[in-house]
Amino acid sequence: MLWTVVLATLFAGLAMPLGASIARFEKIAAEWLEQEFRHSVIAFGGGALLSAVALVLVPEGIEHLSPPMACFYFLLGALSFMGLDILLYKLDTPASQLAAMLSDFIPESIALGAAFAIGSSSALVLALLIALQNIPEGFSAYRELSSKPAFRANKLIMIFCMMALLGPMAGAAGYFWLATRPEILSAIMLFAAGGILYSIFQDLAPQVKLEKHWAPPMGAVFGFMLGMLGFMLTA
Repeated sequence: MLWTVVLATLFAGLAMPLGASIARFEKIAAEWLEQEFRHSVIAFGGGALLSAVALVLVPEGIEHLSPPMACFYFLLGALSFMGLDILLYKLDTPASQLAAMLSDFIPESIALGAAFAIGSSSALVLALLIALQNIPEGFSAYRELSSKPAFRANKLIMIFCMMALLGPMAGAAGYFWLATRPEILSAIMLFAAGGILYSIFQDLAPQVKLEKHWAPPMGAVFGFMLGMLGFMLTA
């Protein structure tokens, strides 16, 4: 089972360099189509993130916590992500998307490892959703970092690949330490859910809208639909 955790979290993590690779080679002749593609990718990530919150993280998270504590951890996650956003803005760093990507990937991987340990039926769904959200997040993070001359394409892809290794480490921690602590696991899930929901409306949703184009929001619909499909197939 440990190897399943390692492979699942590594699979989810490698979606980050995959998204970066798509951004690196993304060259579409028609400018309007290129714009729609970029906005659709961002919307797809938002839909996948929303499905992770609605179908896995919140339902699993509230199972072992009282309503006040569930609300506390959910709000704490949102406030923590907001604090990180403010800090990155004040530091004026080009790595805000990168930090945001890691800040939800690591707690999700911990939760994924623990979900496998307790035999949760949603573990595979969560692994798929993490991978789906990491593709557009890797896409956006690469585009943000590549705008700076200090970051070369190959170097960025290598950094993203190395970050993917954090997934198995976080998953193993969840597998060994949180399987017998459902309250802590629930708190981590709700913390991640609150942070993700904040990120959707702070970072992703504002980037989706494109004047005189109506297709990009359908990316969010497809992203959520894939999450819903995965949830139904494993339920």
